[in-house]
Amino acid sequence: MVSTYVDTRTRKQASSMAPNPGKATIMALGHAFPQQLVMQDYVVDGFMKNTNCDDPELKEKLTRLCKTTTVKTRYVVMSEEILKNYPELAQEGLPTMKQRLDISNKAVTQMATDASLACLRSWGGALSGITHLVYVSSSEARFPGGDLHLARALGLSPDVRRVMLAFTGCSGGVAGLRVAKGLAESCPGARVLLATSETTIVGFRPPSPDRPYDLVGVALFGDGAGAAVIGTNPTPVECPLFELHSALQRFLPDTEKTIDGRLTEEGIKFQLGRELPHIIEAHVEDFCKKLMKEREGDHGATDLSYDDLFWAVHPGGPAILTKMEGRLGLGADKLRASRCALRDFGNASSNTIVYVLENMVEETRGRNEAADDGEDCEWGLILAFGPGITFEGILARNLQARARLN
Repeated sequence: MVSTYVDTRTRKQASSMAPNPGKATIMALGHAFPQQLVMQDYVVDGFMKNTNCDDPELKEKLTRLCKTTTVKTRYVVMSEEILKNYPELAQEGLPTMKQRLDISNKAVTQMATDASLACLRSWGGALSGITHLVYVSSSEARFPGGDLHLARALGLSPDVRRVMLAFTGCSGGVAGLRVAKGLAESCPGARVLLATSETTIVGFRPPSPDRPYDLVGVALFGDGAGAAVIGTNPTPVECPLFELHSALQRFLPDTEKTIDGRLTEEGIKFQLGRELPHIIEAHVEDFCKKLMKEREGDHGATDLSYDDLFWAVHPGGPAILTKMEGRLGLGADKLRASRCALRDFGNASSNTIVYVLENMVEETRGRNEAADDGEDCEWGLILAFGPGITFEGILARNLQARARLN
């Protein structure tokens, strides 16, 4: 399943905000998903059946988690056919890393290819115009890496300059945008294809009373891929969506165990600390202030309140979004794009920020087509939080927004 953003109607509609010369812009977005759609209401019974688990306490806990995550649907690579061919994946203590990587490596390349092709169709440029490829995944382990496999699958030039970001987790999508921005701005005329692709196959495990935190992943995470084309100085046939200004990355000392993942013979063993939402709450405001201050005096970006900004936030979970809203005093609708992405796709790791940005494009387009009198926010923040704990952020402009009313 693939999707593109920037259709013919959008391409014909001139941006309300003019891009600044030399500044990186997101010119197109796209995504793709595996065929297996999972309805949250059926997750508990399906998972317990597939793993041959009849523990009533684990079932009750998973049922509760499935409700609190606010997820309604997700796409996953895992299927009954895979479990039929690889029954050992649902058994405890067996060395299955080879099988998992055989499935995962193929799946992430296919999804990344589909998302990239969708994005390239939306962009409208020639494949030969892609000068750089930035590939992000925490779901594979091989060399040559997935960046080369994706370049070959797309038919990119052998001279395309490739970068791969591995095991960056949920912050990987924004990290990829940061890297793509730097490449686009340092190489005049460059067109950078960013692709992210993730699957939970490497972490699929039967439930155990000794690992109750595993159930969080069962209730929350999804699979898929995302893509974006980034470049400067758009041509008349290109349709810039967001302009990327200052970018920051920060790790929080002594928090590296809060998001912990380790590759083992049984797959990746992953654990999220319960304190994660509280740590993000305690540090997010200072990070946002520093990010905004990077552009102090530029177009009045820093004289805006938090509610004057748009917020494209990776939805790591509902508790993280709620803590952010409370700490920053955000209005109830400010994180709507993030909550909708979480509802429809779950936490799809690095991909999810693409889905959030797509939601924002759709919201802006809907208001423009309906001639809504409401104002769109020109300036905003693109944020994600990953292992480290690592904060990634970009101060951006929504180029599809209409001018603010004085």
